[in-house]
Amino acid sequence: MSGAEISPAARAFDTIAGIFDARFTPWLSVAAQRRAVRTALARAFPRGSRLLEVAGGTGDDAAWLLDHGRSVLMTDAGPAMTQVASAKLARFPDARVETVQAEGMEAFAARLATEGVGKFDGVYSNFAGLNCVTDLSPFARGLASLVRPRGQALLVIFGTFSPGEMITECLRGRPQNALRRVKKGDVPARLSGQHFTVRYHRRADLARAMAPWFTLVETRAIGLFVPPSAAEPWISNYPRLIGLFEALDKILARPLAIFGDHILYRLVRTGEPAPPAAQP
Repeated sequence: MSGAEISPAARAFDTIAGIFDARFTPWLSVAAQRRAVRTALARAFPRGSRLLEVAGGTGDDAAWLLDHGRSVLMTDAGPAMTQVASAKLARFPDARVETVQAEGMEAFAARLATEGVGKFDGVYSNFAGLNCVTDLSPFARGLASLVRPRGQALLVIFGTFSPGEMITECLRGRPQNALRRVKKGDVPARLSGQHFTVRYHRRADLARAMAPWFTLVETRAIGLFVPPSAAEPWISNYPRLIGLFEALDKILARPLAIFGDHILYRLVRTGEPAPPAAQP
């Protein structure tokens, strides 16, 4: 494992690594949001691209990209998650899986440099793994050493004002959760009996953390009308409704990005030199 000892968030998600795919893959709202992200990934990274994935979970997006002609080095903070991903990606010669915490990206970059691994064409992170990171600055410094100039970063994190989640939580009798994303600082969370914290990063905070090595060029809602996973499994009983919501998202995802369940931030690597390498 690269980086520090496993984080509380990684430990929490590791407890469900073995059932993660069975739990989330059948949900139609999750599939619709994932399709929107993959459309953006395919547009940003042409076939033949060498990509780094951060917080890749069980490797679903990496498998899709590998099936479509990209090579991927997938990382996740949880050893159990990377074990599941390694088994899933074993059939791909252009796949590599590492257990790496986002906070340890600087040391990981230094180690890859000693191995002679070249620059990546881009980096991506899907479905809010970076919301488990309090300070994105060390992560950004590590990426600065890993991504080539003009390479892109597509980072999908939670939106901070999601009407879809507010409505869903109220309908489910959990009004105390309706405004949790407007909170600043570390917010308590729990999964499978494990406690950890999440940070709902604002657009300005993310842009500041990624500068001067990355410039924000586009934001897009992921799950604007398509509801959050909190609406599952009920909403999956209405595939036509989800199809309508998905069509609306395609039209309004950019102008109404601020209201997304998730927001896709597309950044471009500047020509600013990478900071001095950290010790691997």
